[in-house]
Amino acid sequence: MAGTRASAGRIKLLVVVAVLLGSGLALLAWTQTWISTTIFSHSGGAQQLEIDGATAAPALTALALAGLALGGALTIAGPIIRHILGALEVLLGVSVGIAAYGAVSDPTTASSAAVTAATGVAGKNAGDGVVSTSLTIWPYLALVAAVIMVAAGIAVLVTSSRWPGPTSRFQTARLEPVAGSDGMGDARADEATTGDAAGSTAGAESTPGSASGARPDTKIDPSTSSGDSVGDWDDLSRGEDPTR
Repeated sequence: MAGTRASAGRIKLLVVVAVLLGSGLALLAWTQTWISTTIFSHSGGAQQLEIDGATAAPALTALALAGLALGGALTIAGPIIRHILGALEVLLGVSVGIAAYGAVSDPTTASSAAVTAATGVAGKNAGDGVVSTSLTIWPYLALVAAVIMVAAGIAVLVTSSRWPGPTSRFQTARLEPVAGSDGMGDARADEATTGDAAGSTAGAESTPGSASGARPDTKIDPSTSSGDSVGDWDDLSRGEDPTR
């Protein structure tokens, strides 16, 4: 069982790497020079233009970035979403192939935007000033990237049902009661009850006249105490010592 899961995990890793590789190669090709075009300049001489992938296939960057994002989404997607992403990856690969094939099959049309910017001639007559065109290796590598993306998308559709699921850190968190929390609350309640009982016992033992045998305090007559105090003050007023 563990071996089967490990094998499925390796298949998932290889497919995701293939998705990222195809998209990364397409993005790299988009930044490079695709076509070298020679045109007549305004002065009558020849002018060399270097046409990059951004001009020859402007849609390629969005397609490549979408493929990179799709590769990241595959690592955490569930079984149903994986099939949807696999089909989307196939469509992205086909679109990259169409964009690259347009430059390979008709480099003059692919470089028309740059030619118009250089000569000021637009429309159907933009290609009249083009003397020659030559392709570099990068549009062909973009076609290779398209093939990789299509193959990776098909691999997702075929194998994703056997991939291991996402790890627990990508799952929704659920709040559950801590084990033993009720017992702890009961123990605290028992301690509080025991403390109250002990306090009541101690209070009963310290009460005067209780069953412990303690005698009540002796009462003092307020009238006698008040009279002695007045007499002492009178003795002091006459200069006599009240303690004798």
